[in-house]
Amino acid sequence: MNAKHLLAMLTLATAVGCNSIQRSSFDSFDEYPVYEGKWEEMTYSPAGTHFSLWAPTAQEVRVMLYEKGQGGAVQRMISMQQAADGMWQAVAEGDLKGSFYAFNVKIDGIWQGDTPGVMAKAVGVNGDRAAIIDMRETNPQGWEKDVRPPLKSFSDIIIYEMHHRDFSIDTVAGIKHRGKFLALTEDSTHTYLGEKTGIAHLKELGVTHVHLLPSFDFSSVDETKLNKPQYNWGYDPKNYNVPEGSYATDPYKPDVRIREFKQMVMALHRAGIRVIMDVVYNHTALTKGSNFERTVPGYFYRQDSEGKFANASGCGNETASERAMVRKFIIESVCYWANEYHVDGFRFDLMGIHDIVTMKEIRKALDGIDPTIFIYGEGWAAGTPQLPASELAMKNNVYQMPGIAAFSDEFRDSLRGPFGKDEKGAFVIGRPGHETGVKFGIVGGIAHPQINNDSVRRVPKIWANTPSQFISYVSCHDDLCLTDRLKVTLPGASVPELKALQKLAETAVFTSQGVPFIFAGDEILRDRKGVVNAYNKPDEINAIDWRNKTAYREVFDYVRGLIAMRKAHPAFRMGNADLIRKHLEFIHVPATNVVAFRIKGSPCGDKWLNTIVVLNARTEPIKVNIPEGKYWIACRDGKIDLILGLGMITGNQITVSPRSAMIIHQ
Repeated sequence: MNAKHLLAMLTLATAVGCNSIQRSSFDSFDEYPVYEGKWEEMTYSPAGTHFSLWAPTAQEVRVMLYEKGQGGAVQRMISMQQAADGMWQAVAEGDLKGSFYAFNVKIDGIWQGDTPGVMAKAVGVNGDRAAIIDMRETNPQGWEKDVRPPLKSFSDIIIYEMHHRDFSIDTVAGIKHRGKFLALTEDSTHTYLGEKTGIAHLKELGVTHVHLLPSFDFSSVDETKLNKPQYNWGYDPKNYNVPEGSYATDPYKPDVRIREFKQMVMALHRAGIRVIMDVVYNHTALTKGSNFERTVPGYFYRQDSEGKFANASGCGNETASERAMVRKFIIESVCYWANEYHVDGFRFDLMGIHDIVTMKEIRKALDGIDPTIFIYGEGWAAGTPQLPASELAMKNNVYQMPGIAAFSDEFRDSLRGPFGKDEKGAFVIGRPGHETGVKFGIVGGIAHPQINNDSVRRVPKIWANTPSQFISYVSCHDDLCLTDRLKVTLPGASVPELKALQKLAETAVFTSQGVPFIFAGDEILRDRKGVVNAYNKPDEINAIDWRNKTAYREVFDYVRGLIAMRKAHPAFRMGNADLIRKHLEFIHVPATNVVAFRIKGSPCGDKWLNTIVVLNARTEPIKVNIPEGKYWIACRDGKIDLILGLGMITGNQITVSPRSAMIIHQ
């Protein structure tokens, strides 16, 4: 026995937590057989149901049939037969629709325990057993006519990130299906004061894409106890290809969560809004006892040099996307959501754990379905992954991944301050030294001569080929939301100050050439009581208080105006690095805490000519020299008016009020 063989066997033994070494005929994971067909574990027909499971190290595999999704005795046990490429297969005759099933795999004489498989597409309550259903019966009326809203360019995207429960649980919102998928199908909800909420709010705001926090089946919420307060963001995957049951009106019925998810997608599409799913393929909630481990121990996860589970996710494991069948699993899963559920985009949690090849293959596969499906992710990891940095889908390697975007923490930190150091503010509250980072964000992270040649301040590393690879944001579900951050970095700030700073920050985001991203509720000064990591905190912390829309209506109107301006004027979303370098120039301002730029001419056929934007984070007015001319004012002193305007200016100098933005054009 050679050392390589021994290492592989020791790795498997560690992975399943057994004292004995697992027997395997494979010297390494690279030698595991690869199944080339479509990866279906259950195919239903009235005449019989076909089961398949990829379990190349198994000695025996059984299918256990149950009457219920939870509890009850085994109704029938079927032995599976070994087939080619690591597959096991069995056929159960008769109409089994409405039954539930689980696989059980025997390895080295040990039965691993019931699992719904790794590709389950319908499950019972809490996702412990898979369900036998006819997927055609889950389509809501009109589903065959559902189409994605038009999208000409990724640069036209405006993303709104939300959690299902946060967005609709507040009773003030007037939503019937609070905290459910169906909340986003109610199109005329409002507060008792008449402020639009729910999907009507999204339409009023004008966003193009809704980014839904994890909506697949996750582990942390007990679906049998939904009358008990429970909360989680859902970054603890259990069944990747099934909607989460706690967001359905009946988690016990497998078809309900599927149908209601589709109803939600269809309603958003009819409202002109595309749907982005937050996907978490980098780790699972459990390691030992997970669906992966009970099926093919060790294979789906990376191991460190000692044969232990690697942990770049910070959650106990990291998946091995570079292995053929793990890569196939991720690609087929993403394509399944795009095809079966008409999902329009995917945000990859800790994308930096995945390898570059896998991400490029995902892009290629989705291009075959619809090239307007958007892909972006976190270009980092929580720890150091086992692959070399040059092979990982980290932010610094985004230039190798056309059609895939990443969040810009540089722009975020330059605006509001560094992650994990909540007391430290940055540009928005008037801390000097962050102007270059803001300029980096304004051009969408591309190479630009006025930024790259800055010999005074440190310039962030250029990692985007095009601005559509650059997600511009100032806050998201992670860390403090923007209002809480401002309260911490500027203690004692008054409400007028908070409103002004919020507007200033969002102006930077929405005039950036990157893809703008806003966290749900930031447009109405949402706060989470200063809680940094609210992933499992109650509704009292996480719910959006819809009374804020009345209290801070002027902030909402301002953000809505920014979105309308961006959509109406392509100069703010040129989408091409060369065009940005040609038309966007920064205006020299001697003072600190001011960023000013001009978009020369009328790029992309914009009706505005020579648009000028000034971001003044100082506590006093600032005079800025501009090219001589006559200008119309679109934004000044915390107000936006795109129809009548806010007056005119003639000359070669403008004065911008403290802590505000000014936007003018010819």
